[in-house]
Amino acid sequence: MQQPLAERIRPQTLEEVYGQEHLLSEGKVLRRIIESGKIPNMIFFGPSGTGKTTVANLAAKSSERRLYYLNATTASVSDIKEIIRESDSLLAPNGCILYLDEIQNFNKKQQQSLLEFIENGRITLVASTTENPYFYIYNAILSRSTVFEFKPLGHDAIFKVLKRCVKILSEAHPERPFIIDDKDLEFLSQVCGGDARKSINAFELAYDTVLPDGDGISRISSELLEECARRRSLQYDKAGDNHYDLLSAFQKSIRGSDPNAAVHYLARLLESGDLQSVCRRLLVIAAEDVGLAYPQAISIANSCVEAAFRLGLPEARIPLAEAVLLLACSPKSNSAITAIDEATSDLHNRDIGEIPAYLRDAHYSGAEKLDRGIGYQYPHSFPGNYVKQQYLPDAIRDANYYRPGTNKFENNLNAYLEDLKKR
Repeated sequence: MQQPLAERIRPQTLEEVYGQEHLLSEGKVLRRIIESGKIPNMIFFGPSGTGKTTVANLAAKSSERRLYYLNATTASVSDIKEIIRESDSLLAPNGCILYLDEIQNFNKKQQQSLLEFIENGRITLVASTTENPYFYIYNAILSRSTVFEFKPLGHDAIFKVLKRCVKILSEAHPERPFIIDDKDLEFLSQVCGGDARKSINAFELAYDTVLPDGDGISRISSELLEECARRRSLQYDKAGDNHYDLLSAFQKSIRGSDPNAAVHYLARLLESGDLQSVCRRLLVIAAEDVGLAYPQAISIANSCVEAAFRLGLPEARIPLAEAVLLLACSPKSNSAITAIDEATSDLHNRDIGEIPAYLRDAHYSGAEKLDRGIGYQYPHSFPGNYVKQQYLPDAIRDANYYRPGTNKFENNLNAYLEDLKKR
């Protein structure tokens, strides 16, 4: 059985690993660990196709210990126990390294089953995950492990991987000559979202399906590569850490008044079909970040959201883009969220006292006997519809929650309030 190309080109030394310079350059901690052969418990965190499995293999090779591989999506506690039984035999005289892929799919009980064997050294755990380990991995395992974050590969690294693919296939199959331009390899390196495996698989599919011309030479074009790659890998998971990273970048771009970045992240969210999260976040942004600097923004955003739901994708992208660009280009004020958060904080952290009696409900028989409503002054009975009186409880009578932002609309509001106080 012929191995997939991704396995055939898997690096056998650290020098053959492209990318992850922040981990594997000379002098970096992970490189020193592998070169020493003294492998501790480690967790590799990062997107697919970034070299986590390759580096784990190299680590096991350097330690001269047997490597066991399990995928947490299909493995069970009994599989771990079977590995322990083998480690007690001559099959693993120096102990073993367990590479547990997708560890986030193990529940807490399954992860706890590893602890005993990690503690006594019978297993050295090297786990990988595409999700944030601090959200998904049991704390006791985290505290006994070193976390290394793998980054999506840059275009240059993937280009080098693809050049290696060309070399290996050319040498392995001289009877099937083919031509591919560097510009087409560069194209493929840019459309796979930093995922080396995706780019390799797309290249292999193109190689397997291209037809030779009249001279018997197969010419692999960018059009064929694009068809094989299909869609850019966006590394997006609605239930995972990337979901919140993307929404965070989306909101911060709008808050930072960068319409180009804002519409970029909108496109990424919509490409994933995540209409619900976009619409909800836009309404939050309209109130939290634009707020009273442009009070009509939330009405416009809400209208765009309603239109998006009525239209559905792909047309929904148009009113949503309108809302995003409006919010990104609008003046900003966070006075609303600041005010409500500070008021809520006082509820939890201060003695707020009682509502003044003259502000309490007096629309029932006997209210007057309880002093309810006595002394209340009705503002509309006074010039300018205003009369000075205390509305906050005595305990927090001087609290100042609303601080107008420095924008035209709130400047006018502030001027109006100051004028009332002078009266």
